[in-house]
Amino acid sequence: MMDQKNTLFSQQTFAGAIELIWREAELLDRKDYREWLSLWDPAGFYVVPIDPATTDFAATLNYAYDDQDMREKRVQRMMSGYSASASDAARTVRTVSRFTLTSETSDEVEVSSAQIVVAYKRGKSTLFAADLTHRISFASGEPRIAQKVIRLIDSTEALSAIGFLL
Repeated sequence: MMDQKNTLFSQQTFAGAIELIWREAELLDRKDYREWLSLWDPAGFYVVPIDPATTDFAATLNYAYDDQDMREKRVQRMMSGYSASASDAARTVRTVSRFTLTSETSDEVEVSSAQIVVAYKRGKSTLFAADLTHRISFASGEPRIAQKVIRLIDSTEALSAIGFLL
């Protein structure tokens, strides 16, 4: 009986994590950045590394390595209308799939997935593909993003047109 209970808890937790990841994608596509900020654990990190194999994000160069303060500043810049990324922002559509539960503790899960983002700007569509890793914390009673790592498949190439959150 205990195994069934643990399995059910694990399945519900995994399903809750997936729902949060899909919700995040929807908010980003709608450019609802204030609501997106509310999905985060205050101690969480948003990371877009350049080196596809790095695990020490603090010691390596990244496209983004944002704590709460930097996430808030990025959102403020994107909503201000003063930056190019805000005034001429791309329209995006995200597809997130291939969910795999990679680790689990009593109050946190790690989920890997694949993401395709189509960004449309000035008559041109640009495709971004990435492997995602979300650490989702359930410590507060509801799921919060504790870490999101976006490993773009072409991260070591010269990238342009990333004026939005991945």
